[in-house]
Amino acid sequence: MKGSNWKAVAVIRDATVEDIPKLLHLMRQLAVFEGYADRFRITEEALLERGFAPDRAPEFSAILGVIDNVPVGYAVTYTIPFTFDLRPTVVLKELFVESHCRNTGMGSTLMTAVIERARSMNARLLRWQVLPCNDNAKMFYTKFGGDKDREWDEWVMEL
Repeated sequence: MKGSNWKAVAVIRDATVEDIPKLLHLMRQLAVFEGYADRFRITEEALLERGFAPDRAPEFSAILGVIDNVPVGYAVTYTIPFTFDLRPTVVLKELFVESHCRNTGMGSTLMTAVIERARSMNARLLRWQVLPCNDNAKMFYTKFGGDKDREWDEWVMEL
């Protein structure tokens, strides 16, 4: 029975072309959750072109957390090939789990998969951003050893 102590038995797998509609649905849910749904422009065509086109290198990687053959969470990463030490940095762009599957272990399972993939690439760093008001995410990432970057301040320039 599902309850606060129930832990999902998840399958973690790479997203495929067939997953694009569900991946897009999950991405839209994140856009609503984080408050940028009005600016969300990703389409199925964009996902196909940028991540799954057979004739070009993917710009991102997506993994899915699946329960009963239904994707209920995802993580999107991209890689900075090297910095000063010639080792890659993996950037966790998005990690999201549908609300009805939170507190089931799905987020931890996805994050563990991201960490394992970064380590398998001999990455020096795994980087990500957290909304300042998302204390739950901060607590979640702290459990994995994540910490606020004390060496760099993040800057942006709108173009």
